[in-house]
Amino acid sequence: MSAIITGRDVTLHGEDDTPDRYGRQSAFVFVTGSEQSVQSELLRRGETLVSSDISDKNCAAALSAAEGVARNAKLGIWAETTAIKNAESPGDILAAIGQFTVVEGRVLSVRQAGAMTYLNFGRNWTRDFAATISRRIIPAFESAGLGPKSLENRRIRVRGVISSRGGPRIEVLRVGQIEVLGEK
Repeated sequence: MSAIITGRDVTLHGEDDTPDRYGRQSAFVFVTGSEQSVQSELLRRGETLVSSDISDKNCAAALSAAEGVARNAKLGIWAETTAIKNAESPGDILAAIGQFTVVEGRVLSVRQAGAMTYLNFGRNWTRDFAATISRRIIPAFESAGLGPKSLENRRIRVRGVISSRGGPRIEVLRVGQIEVLGEK
């Protein structure tokens, strides 16, 4: 980032000026005279990953497209074969506990247990990777055409922080954390 902004004037654009509980304010950084954010440039170079915390659909789509450019060209972090974890290799995923990670694979089954829906990528729930979606946010997924049952037998890419409760997991909190890859 320093190569992009050092010695240059920048402007910050955020959704609002309200700081979070730690006093931080999120914003996009623009080099004066440029219409492209510094975040987009970093993504296009493969130097970072798209966050799943972006609420504006158009902004999220633009940032995802910038990341896609780097991923397709195998730039930066995408040059590494381990940039996207394979859902069929739970050991590799477990090595990333506590880290923001991208996992790709085929959803073998979708199961409801209490208030949680599990997108299972393997048959052994104590060992294999799963993505979890709370029942209270299922309507947002259905509105976006991503009802959990529609994901069964489909290849998807999931992004989020890896945790381990019986096996490697990503808790899905936003629709933008799931990307459907191709057709069934």
